[in-house]
Amino acid sequence: MGGFVKRRDRPVPGSIPDVLQMFQAEVRFYREIAPHVGLRVPACYEAHDDPDGTLLVLESVSAWQAGADPVAVASLLRDHHRRWQGEATKRWPWLRPAGAGADLIGRSYDETWPMLASRRDLPGPVREVGERLVGRLSEAELAEAGSGSPTLIHGDASLANMRTSHDGTILFLDWEDVRAAAGAVDLAWLLVSSVEPDRWNNVIAAYGDVTDLVDVLPSAIGQGLFALADKVEDSEDAAGWVARLAAAAERLD
Repeated sequence: MGGFVKRRDRPVPGSIPDVLQMFQAEVRFYREIAPHVGLRVPACYEAHDDPDGTLLVLESVSAWQAGADPVAVASLLRDHHRRWQGEATKRWPWLRPAGAGADLIGRSYDETWPMLASRRDLPGPVREVGERLVGRLSEAELAEAGSGSPTLIHGDASLANMRTSHDGTILFLDWEDVRAAAGAVDLAWLLVSSVEPDRWNNVIAAYGDVTDLVDVLPSAIGQGLFALADKVEDSEDAAGWVARLAAAAERLD
């Protein structure tokens, strides 16, 4: 059967995908969780994990529109997180716990920060938060573990990983970062990665309870700074990241 082929070689030993077993987790997601998850995900025709790497053959969604309405995504995530709160880790105990790999992520951030700090497009509030995270991003990552009751999260809930059908159905792609953590982790990354600051209040309102959002925003800011590091300075893409990071930094005050 035809479809979209996603093949991953074994990651470099000691790298974040290796330590967190991200590629293997996505295979297990499609094998074990996808049939029950309750969100629209690509149909899976094949899912293999062998010594050479992983292979997924998934439903092609090339005819679907890229992205989605973030308010609608927030509503879906709210219901999804409530459904699996306190249940996901019982049903799938292999799910990566919140805070896994925190030390490695923290070291990688510390190595990346000097390059970020030299950027001329980094505004003062973002620079200040970025500097505070040096030597402390691992703590921010660990804060996920204490920020709320764990549920099944997507882990990379950016609009780049969403597709929308002609009838408005939203599909969730790329489950490599699936894990057990507070639902606010998905919301924070949706905001930082994808939502214009003037829409944040509407998206947050659609999600509902956000008491844990401020606890997980520092980690989302750190991940957003990693993403910014790959963007051309002063480019339109970089400007979008900078604006969203500034909005996140403002909510920490």
